[in-house]
Amino acid sequence: MVFARSLTFNIFYLIWCAIFFTPCLLLMVFPQRYMLIAGHYWAVVIFWLLKVICGITYEIRGQENLPKDGKFLLVSKHQSAWETIALMAFLDNPCIVLKKQLLRIPFFGWYLWKSGVVAIDRKAGTKALRQMISESKIPLENGRPIVIFPEGTRSTPGQAPQYQTGIAALYTGLGVPVCPAALNSGLFWGKNAFVKKPGKIVLEYLPMIPAGIKSKIFMKTLQDTIETASNKLIDEAEKVEGK
Repeated sequence: MVFARSLTFNIFYLIWCAIFFTPCLLLMVFPQRYMLIAGHYWAVVIFWLLKVICGITYEIRGQENLPKDGKFLLVSKHQSAWETIALMAFLDNPCIVLKKQLLRIPFFGWYLWKSGVVAIDRKAGTKALRQMISESKIPLENGRPIVIFPEGTRSTPGQAPQYQTGIAALYTGLGVPVCPAALNSGLFWGKNAFVKKPGKIVLEYLPMIPAGIKSKIFMKTLQDTIETASNKLIDEAEKVEGK
């Protein structure tokens, strides 16, 4: 049954993307905000499909921890495609840091480009780091929070974390506070997983880490905060499922 539901979801997901992204080409000539608004409704439909077909619901916690001026870094645990969609949809005008290769995907990549993301070449080393810091400054000045995943790729629940040191350089270079984000999405929509399991995904915005902390202390604080909170959310979900 779970496999059949997952197959059905994937079919409707592809149909919805085809319906959505084709007319979105018309928005390429309009201001950026229209593409961001369209992206919000794209995500809303996807979450509705997840709920109706796969039995996956979601809860957003800690929204009171988000600064209203938008001038902050949001550093999130990354276990699934789910949070990429969620953070683009539910944050106010976010700017996401992602790998440059995603811009090459027809339609979806064009949407990302028009949305004003920061696209970096991971193989470029320090050059990519300087680019990431430089290109993040203008969105921040315009009140757009910068969203980044510290591990650089999706992980599985329980996997040993590998936080990239470039996060500390971005934190220091921008001089803004950080909102850590924890989640348990990998339990229900795993990394590269075809099957989507029923349950409730929780995304939790945690208390801010202030600007100006030394890099090593910042990295330890960030990792401990995100991992501890994410593990609690995983334990919470597993108790509900009776594991």
